[in-house]
Amino acid sequence: MHTDEIWSHIDAERADLADFLATLNDRQWATPSACAGWTVRDVAAHLTQSTTHWARLSLELMRSGFRFNAMVARTATEDRRGPDELVAALRAMAGVRRRPPGTTVADPLTDVLVHGQDIAIPLGVDRPMPVAAAVVAAHRLWTMGFPYHARRRFAGVALQATDADFAVGDGRLVTAPIRDIVLALSGRNSAVLPRV
Repeated sequence: MHTDEIWSHIDAERADLADFLATLNDRQWATPSACAGWTVRDVAAHLTQSTTHWARLSLELMRSGFRFNAMVARTATEDRRGPDELVAALRAMAGVRRRPPGTTVADPLTDVLVHGQDIAIPLGVDRPMPVAAAVVAAHRLWTMGFPYHARRRFAGVALQATDADFAVGDGRLVTAPIRDIVLALSGRNSAVLPRV
């Protein structure tokens, strides 16, 4: 998929997620998300921070002792904006082409697709994942190392989507919808690799 198409998917997913978030009540915003230790509000705040200018990211990274995961967690949970502000910020990201240094254009797509599920699943909402966009995200998750290390985690397994042209790995064949594969590759609980 070409870069412009990927950005179109990112814009559409951000707008759709903003529309969904705008329907939530206070209790739902405070619901624990699928990201350990984060509420739905924290995940939404994190998503709005993906277009932060690199200079600000560098400062936040220094404040976190150059620990990336600590920086991401701290900036999300310390963000004091309310639901209306977060929805507006997510909507305002349409057309913005900034992404963190060292990332690919597939990274913000993967971020919004996966975190959209992190929000929807605990709320009991079936949030569709567009197949073409999910394939891009799955390929990115498979080829990147940190922080998911999908190839290592799925050594000896061949993953094949039942609803998309996606197949990776070697070994025992596991078939599943592309949404479940994306969730598994990103370390989430899914039908591909269920956690007990």
